[in-house]
Amino acid sequence: MTTPLDPELNPSPGPAVSIRPATEADVPLILHYIHELAAYENLSHQVEATEELLRQNLFGPSVHGEVVFAEVDGEDVGFALFFHTFSTFLGQSGIYLEDLFVKPESRGRGVGTVLLRYLAKLAVERGCGRLEWVVLDWNSSAIRFYEGLGASCMDGWTTFRLDGAALAELGAAGAPERA
Repeated sequence: MTTPLDPELNPSPGPAVSIRPATEADVPLILHYIHELAAYENLSHQVEATEELLRQNLFGPSVHGEVVFAEVDGEDVGFALFFHTFSTFLGQSGIYLEDLFVKPESRGRGVGTVLLRYLAKLAVERGCGRLEWVVLDWNSSAIRFYEGLGASCMDGWTTFRLDGAALAELGAAGAPERA
């Protein structure tokens, strides 16, 4: 089922973009978009996601993220995968945009703007204090696009990641037992 958008979410001129929430039947399409994004970012070698992992983590008993699709004339042209965070400084939750991807042939038509407007509106409706994401430093067109929407770069912050063997090692090394 496609969610009709408020007219202010669709930039003009251009095609009407609709947003629809993903269902479990969309898992293959979600994985397809993840692979498309990874290829665009030259990170295909890092994709470990499978349909089963996505099904379990997005539609299983403990949901860890949400996905919406952008559609033009009933055709999926982009997606966004996001989840809630919590800011201790704000004392509020936020939305973290993990992935945003618009098909190359649909770029420049307002699809990305509609997806971000949808997420911003959702954040406001859910009482969130912020919407945030990261962008690769070489992706100057995306940076200009985000800045044009009013987003600001978080200078002075460096993203850290702990995964794989390092995560397992730290998690096993002398960690106190949970009560």
